Amino acid sequence: MQLTSKQQTKYLYTFTFYEEERFLASLELRSLFPDGELLEGNIIQTYRKINPSRSPFIKGRMEILLKRNSLPKMMMDLGELQLEDNSYKIKYIKNPSLSKSEERHLEDRRQIEKQIGLSMYSKQGQVDLHHPDQIYGVICLQNGIWLFGKYKESKAEWHSHQQKPNNYSTALNTRVARAVVNIAVPEPAGIKVIDPCCGIGTVLIEALSMGIKIKGSDVNPLVMSGVRENIAHFGFSAEVKLKDIRDVEGNYDVAIIDMPYNLCSVQDPVVQLEMLRSTRSFAKKMVVITIDSIDDLILKAGFVIHDRCIVKKGKNFQREILVCY
Repeated sequence: MQLTSKQQTKYLYTFTFYEEERFLASLELRSLFPDGELLEGNIIQTYRKINPSRSPFIKGRMEILLKRNSLPKMMMDLGELQLEDNSYKIKYIKNPSLSKSEERHLEDRRQIEKQIGLSMYSKQGQVDLHHPDQIYGVICLQNGIWLFGKYKESKAEWHSHQQKPNNYSTALNTRVARAVVNIAVPEPAGIKVIDPCCGIGTVLIEALSMGIKIKGSDVNPLVMSGVRENIAHFGFSAEVKLKDIRDVEGNYDVAIIDMPYNLCSVQDPVVQLEMLRSTRSFAKKMVVITIDSIDDLILKAGFVIHDRCIVKKGKNFQREILVCY
């Protein structure tokens, strides 16, 4: 099967996660790929094309060009493809759904890359292992189906964001913050976002790094210089104001709220409800992170919970992430 029509184009994404992040990764994938089809444990197929580097869990994206039930058949049909690149490189994509004992050895993977490269040689440009115009990936699914296509590997650019000049021990970690932004804003074009309890700016930095238009505010004057320094440290800029969430004005498509909390006491539910009602007045959608059970408060504030997950940190601490409209 050769895919030529733009409407027919399917993309395959491989992903991995730590066990304690399973529910967070699943919620992010549901948000990014509402049409997604889980082919097997760690592979999803979709019509949606995104930069794989957006997600802390996605390893790479393949634009599927060929699908065959055997490797020899795939190599035989590679000549059918009309590829425009002057140079290319073949990369065997490890199937993250397979255990180490099930996956092919390195020598086998390199041999397959060589065989495919030779079958394309002189037909589709020249091999360039160092600076190719295009990387082509090949992957074998658990059912023996082989897929071939244009491949883009994820770059964990967010790793550098962990080295902020200013940090809070209670702030979201960078991986969680990045996933939360993707859950809140799966399609960034034209979307206005606010983080009205921005703290030290972890969510702001992840959103800005993905080109999302976001503003920040916080009621704590002690964090203002720190959050602004953190944002500038990575070459970003954003409006950040000293403001209580209950005083936020304007209209936003999405609000991302990491509910303030004190590890030694329970947050006042009256204040929490006021915060949520205020959010309802300026945002159409809310993604809230909380350590307390606040379902009833969310409903009282006029929101409906559409999706959710739990994120664990260690044995005794966990947060809930709720997607509300």
